[in-house]
Amino acid sequence: MLRATSGAEPLVVENLKVYYPLRRTLEDLLRGRRRYLRAVDGVSLRLAEKTTLALVGESGSGKTTIARAVVGLVEPTAGRILLWGADLRTLEREELRKVRRMVQMVFQDPSTSLNPRMKVGDQVKYPLDVNELGPPEERRERALEALELVGLKPAEDFYNRYPHQLSGGQRQRVAIARAIVLRPRLLIADEPIANVDVSARAQILELLRELKESMGLSMVYITHDLSSAWSIADSVVVMYLGKVVESGGVEEVFGEPLHPYTRALLHAVPAIGAEKAAAEAIKLKGEIPNPLEMPSGCRLHPRCPFATDKCRVEEPELRDVGRGRFVACHLYS
Repeated sequence: MLRATSGAEPLVVENLKVYYPLRRTLEDLLRGRRRYLRAVDGVSLRLAEKTTLALVGESGSGKTTIARAVVGLVEPTAGRILLWGADLRTLEREELRKVRRMVQMVFQDPSTSLNPRMKVGDQVKYPLDVNELGPPEERRERALEALELVGLKPAEDFYNRYPHQLSGGQRQRVAIARAIVLRPRLLIADEPIANVDVSARAQILELLRELKESMGLSMVYITHDLSSAWSIADSVVVMYLGKVVESGGVEEVFGEPLHPYTRALLHAVPAIGAEKAAAEAIKLKGEIPNPLEMPSGCRLHPRCPFATDKCRVEEPELRDVGRGRFVACHLYS
């Protein structure tokens, strides 16, 4: 029996670390050291039932790595991932398989996540085949139902097409259909509009909102596009170089950003939230540091106009500043 706790939050991540070992140089060998890319470095977050949490930040911030760890595509170096109160590290093989079925992921680029040589219907049906759920005819009917739910109608017509016969927006709808065919409780959408035509982006976002309501889904929405996060999310976690720098309700964080990095991100989209967000927006200096040569102290300090000596040597903790808000910045310590 699955050891999940009734009424528990769909997703809790505690001090998650995902480190990738780097190839050792001659100097590393001589010094007896091993270096790591710290893709995710001590991240904690929580997702409330039937809400949407946005993970935002620039490329390389660790957003996708967190998602891949949750669905089992990446092995955590340390930390805990709990799904409905069940610690993934302690589950037996069959229990883990069952709980993983309740979590599905939509990947960023449907042109690479879909098999060009398989018919659309067979790809949507594939998760049912792998998990041996129901007889063949029932699997086909569920695949058709999923195609209908994502707006690919008539479903019979789309079932027998190949991915190259579809537009980018339609391919992403197929990817979403494949994710919901198992009737999950948690959907992770990784940059679902990044490779879709501008004209179709709003439609994909609206589709995700509709599915969340009709299926009672909880959702993690990953993006570098703050405008889409604002339109779909209830809460937000802002990441920078593997660390959470700020989190809270999306209206509070975008309407009154605290961390300099959040304020800098909002500088590019001042229409989000209150006018105060635009008025207090700042610009950062330089480029994102090489993740292989992480700055000491606060990772933002080489670019931050408010950096002090303390920022250069001491890494700020993620602090509770009230009203469900958390920020990792010495300005609030």
